[in-house]
This record gives sequence, C-alpha cells and structure tokens, in this order.
Amino acid sequence: MSAGTPSGAPGRLRAAGRAGAERLAALRRLAVSTLDANWEHDHTVPSRTLYPHQWSWDSAFIAVGLAHVRPDRAWRELDTLFAAQWADGRVPHIVFNPALRAGAYFPGPEFWDAARADGAPAGATSGIVQPPVHAPAAWLVHRRAPSAASVAALRRLYPRLVAQQRYLTGRRDVGGGGLAAIVHPWESGLDNSPAWDAPMAAVPADEAVMRAYRRHDTAHADAAHRPTDLDYARYVALVESYRTGRYRDDALAGRHPFLVECPLVNAALGAAEHALARIATVIGADPGPHRGRAARTTQALIDRLWDPATGTFHPRDLRTDRLVPARTVLGLIPLILPDLPDRQVRALLAEARSPRFGLAARMDRPLPTYDRTAPDFEPLRYWRGPSWLNTGWLVWRGLLIHDRPDLAAGLRESMLALVAGAGCHEYFHPDTGAGLGSPAFSWTAALLLDALAEG
Repeated sequence: MSAGTPSGAPGRLRAAGRAGAERLAALRRLAVSTLDANWEHDHTVPSRTLYPHQWSWDSAFIAVGLAHVRPDRAWRELDTLFAAQWADGRVPHIVFNPALRAGAYFPGPEFWDAARADGAPAGATSGIVQPPVHAPAAWLVHRRAPSAASVAALRRLYPRLVAQQRYLTGRRDVGGGGLAAIVHPWESGLDNSPAWDAPMAAVPADEAVMRAYRRHDTAHADAAHRPTDLDYARYVALVESYRTGRYRDDALAGRHPFLVECPLVNAALGAAEHALARIATVIGADPGPHRGRAARTTQALIDRLWDPATGTFHPRDLRTDRLVPARTVLGLIPLILPDLPDRQVRALLAEARSPRFGLAARMDRPLPTYDRTAPDFEPLRYWRGPSWLNTGWLVWRGLLIHDRPDLAAGLRESMLALVAGAGCHEYFHPDTGAGLGSPAFSWTAALLLDALAEG
C-alpha cells in the first residue's frame, strides 16, 4: 500500500463502484419496464394516463431507446408512424388508435376531421406535424443494432423520410428563406413556451370557447402546471383556421394567423439531412444532395434566426418579420448540427453556461426550458421553465458532436439524477427535480436508456 493511502480506501472505492453500478442497473430496469408497460401492439403510447395514442416525435425518441433493448420494436414504432404519412409527405403529430372510445382524448379525431383533406391517410390522424427528428432516430437505431434487418428497414423508410423533408422544405417555406414555418405551437413540441407568447397574442380567441370542450390534461395534472384556458382557446382557433383550409399550405401567409420559423424544427431539419446522407451510403443512394441541403439549412438558420447581440437563436415571427426576444432552450438546439460554425458554437456554449441555463461539468440544477433569470420564469408550468429529458438529450447530443465531453458528462449526470430521484416523469421541477406531469413517461425512459449506454 502506498504511503498516505488510508487503509480502508480500496474497500470504500470498491463499495462506491458497486453502488454506482447498482444505481445504473436499477435505472435501466426502470426504463425497460416503463417502455414495456407502454407498448401498444405496434407502437408505444407516451403514457397510460394522458396520452393514449401515438405521437410523432415521441415515437422517434422512443425508437432511440428501444434500439438498446428491443430493436425489432424500434423499427415497428417508426414503420407504424410512417404508415400514417400523408400523400404530401407530412407526418402527422398524432396517429389515433381506433380501438379507443370517442372522447378519450381532446382534441380527438372528430375535432381534427383530417379526412376532409386531400391526401390524408385512411386512418384518423391530426393535421399538423412535429419536429422532424425521425431520420436521426432511424440512423441511431441502425447504428446501435446494425443487421440485415436494420438495413432493410432503412431502405424501407428512406423514401418516406425524404418525402417528409421535401414537405417541410417545400410547402412550409412560407418565408422564402429556406426554413420551414410552423402553423401551430404544437408543431414545435414546446406547446406553451414563452417563445410563442408574442405571436400567439395576435391570435384572436376567447377562453369562453373552452366551455364547449372537455380538457383531459387538467384531469390528470394540476391546472397550474398546464397551459391556460386562453392558451387552449388560441390553440383551438389555430386548428380551426388550418382545418377550414383543408390543411392546405398554399397561401398561408394570406390566411393563417400564426406563422413562425422555429430553431428546433429547423435544426432538426438540418440534422435530418445529415442523417439521410449517412443512411444513403448504407442503402446505396447518393448522399450528395443531402449534404448540400444540410449545408444550406445551417446557413439559413444563421441568416434568419441567429442574433449576434444575444448570442443565441430565436424564432422568427413571419407576421412581423422579427425575432422573438424570449431566450429559451429552443435557441440551444442548433448544437445538434455538426456543421454549425465555431462562432455560433462558442456563443451557444456561453449562453448554455450562463445563469440562464446553468450548464456545467457539475450541475447544481437541471437544465431548464426557459431562461431561469427571466421575470416570467415558471418552474411548474409545462414548457415555461420545467426540465424535460428530450430537450436535455438534444443539447447533450450537441455537446458530444462538438467535442465537449466535460459539459456532456455534467448534463448526462444531471439527467440521470432526475430519474433516479423522481422516476420516469414527463418533466421535472427545474430547481428541486421533483417529478411533474404524467408518470411512467416513455420518452423519458427511452432517452434515459440512450444516456446510460454512453456512460
């Protein structure tokens, strides 16, 4: 034994190592059991309480986790989702389970009435989209469990993934600058983020309209943690506007009250082209066009959504042609782009490490979804402050891409600690780590599995 080494130190180190291994094994068991419990014959529901159908970007994140334990289910998850793709290439944000009774979820299939649209699938879906994180998910599933079956799955999904990209870069380029516009906050995935406050304030709505509907979310979660009735009245108004036009995207600038270019959606669009280039090399297609589109998307993000004064990305409200000033986690997500220039990477790291978000090699508190120094920061209300594993996972992936293993390790440990302390909740209190929203939430379990695998 070397001089100065306490006689009991080796034993304590071995015990600590065993405890650490047992902690990780327990987290893995929790994640697997959560996903198994939420499997619904050909897809995974986000949770058994509030979300009984299939959600688009949930399924992408879920597939990433399933790749580590049930790769056959990972591919079935994606195949089931893309079987509901519309003829124009859009992938709907909800695919409804026909076995459930009418009224099991609001807004349900009768509210969307997607069958009125040209090119809608035979099954009931919503009419809007979510961030196109599916091509990177498909690539990760293949990379985690490569096989002849995974190559066949990539070959099967590739044309559908390309059609999804074509829809977003074509029909949704309302601003004409090479980025996709969202027509509803739900399309961003961050439903009631402060990023949407200014554009939503211009949407005419009366919260009294909600008396005609029964919200299911407030039956499963504290209303103080959820979007308000006024938020929902505006959500309903936007769906009605889009539905009245039969979900067409022509002339949106002249008839739709909410049109925003979102940093997350468009960063995902660029990341998808990088993933498609990799997929193309595996299945024998040409990766060149994807690489070119990826480069153009990154440049368009910088040209249209980058603010050098704040050192972060902001949504652009196409109604006012102005950047939305709120500093949210949306602005950090372009770190997932491998070709993001060093200037932007350095600035985003500074933003992430600032008191607004608190990223560090050893984090005192989890990563919030909104600037925690802002006067309207709300630690309990959905996307207005709480910590979510999916946005943390996207930032973590970006840190790995840009070779910051120190910060990535700190964020990973923070994410593991959230689940170790509170379970696989939908989201978490950004100060205490308490679990909020739905319990046994699928993408929390799935992305936990992926983070555990990188340890």
